[in-house]
Amino acid sequence: MARPSIVPIALTLDDRTGYTLWAPPWEEDGEEWQAFLGTTVEVRADINDDDPENPVPTAVVHLFPSPAALAAFCRSSTDHDLADHPVWPVVAGLGAADLTPDDDHRYDLDGVYDIAAEEPDRWAVEELAATVDIVSRLAECLDAGDEDDDDLADDETEFEAVAELVAKPEIGSLGLGVEAFAGRSGEDAWAGVGGALDDLWEDVVEELGEHLDWTGAGTVSPGDYPSASESAPVLVDEDDSDDEDDDIEPVDVRAAGTAAGVRTIAGGGGRLVHDPAAVAAAARFWEGVGILPVEVVVPDGAGLTLRCYVDDVARFLGRDGEVFLFDTPADLARFCAGTEQHDLSEIASWPEVVATDVPPLPAEQDRYDLVGLADVLGEVADGAAGLIGLAALAQPVEGARDLAEYGRLPRVEELLSPTEALGQAVARGEREPDAALRQPDAAAVRPAWDEIVALVSGRLVFRD
Repeated sequence: MARPSIVPIALTLDDRTGYTLWAPPWEEDGEEWQAFLGTTVEVRADINDDDPENPVPTAVVHLFPSPAALAAFCRSSTDHDLADHPVWPVVAGLGAADLTPDDDHRYDLDGVYDIAAEEPDRWAVEELAATVDIVSRLAECLDAGDEDDDDLADDETEFEAVAELVAKPEIGSLGLGVEAFAGRSGEDAWAGVGGALDDLWEDVVEELGEHLDWTGAGTVSPGDYPSASESAPVLVDEDDSDDEDDDIEPVDVRAAGTAAGVRTIAGGGGRLVHDPAAVAAAARFWEGVGILPVEVVVPDGAGLTLRCYVDDVARFLGRDGEVFLFDTPADLARFCAGTEQHDLSEIASWPEVVATDVPPLPAEQDRYDLVGLADVLGEVADGAAGLIGLAALAQPVEGARDLAEYGRLPRVEELLSPTEALGQAVARGEREPDAALRQPDAAAVRPAWDEIVALVSGRLVFRD
């Protein structure tokens, strides 16, 4: 069982996006708990209707039109289901940037039909699995709030369509990954996913919609929400942001491996922020050609490159062990359309890359923030232990390993060996991803990580 945490999430439904908080399952006093930012209120069936006639107890999740509005509510309110959560005192002090969901915690309930209509690539399967999972978790928590409803028998649920959907074998196959949809039987299973959604999804969102409070517990109006396309993340300068000013909204500032979901470590962070829908659409092409856009963040800056694997060995857009980095997707695309030779030129699918107009946008799992991890280690070593898990090491270390392999840097693998402090911390993080990164551990591994960052940075070439 994971230790207590709270994660910002975004839900898109009926062309508007609402921000809220989710506390994944945790154990307390021998019992398992899970909750969302909400409460049980006396309302009519339509929770956004001002008519107080015939109110009934209804469990609701509070949604807000921006991370800034969510942060303002968290600073001022304790009348909700997360007020007694073990880490709520930390969350209550966070600003808009800290409460902006990462790409993995944005759920587009409007987009499931479009996803199911595509080929079952990794992105489509993972996106549908995550969306169905969060809907089922919402139903579980909201249904628990109505367990005293006299209109429901003991074995009934207010979320019948959700229960029917998640019971479908094809929907259950989503959790097995893209391999479950390979071959002829996989094609049939994917068609079954689409059929189940066609039959039930409208009922699912109708059931769920009755429990979504788009007024933010009375702090906002449904009219405050821009359309989903207008509320896509944009890049801001953190130095110019002011958490106390709710009119200024710093968004999509990514945490460096926040396993607990409640602490964003200050630091470099990626500079390249894009609409998640655009990233997902681009991923179909890039995964199809087997060459993926990658973002790398080092002390000298952030840049984009391309990476593939040949016989399980990482190969980057570069030459002679040097990786080429570009400031923007447009710069990278222009280089790819040129004639300069490099180590990806001989890849069979490279002509498709040269000819495409699909922008090279990195998925979240292909962003390697080496600076962010350095900042994590520094802050924990200085006393911020307890809020960061060892899982913070996984993604930056994976990126560093790939870059070092291509750049022929054997010293990096030595520092990550099981006999070294950093290697031991990485191995423990794989076994126990929710284990806390302790102050002594951070102090012990920080010098090794700083050396790795310096070595890898020396093999990166920023191109115009």
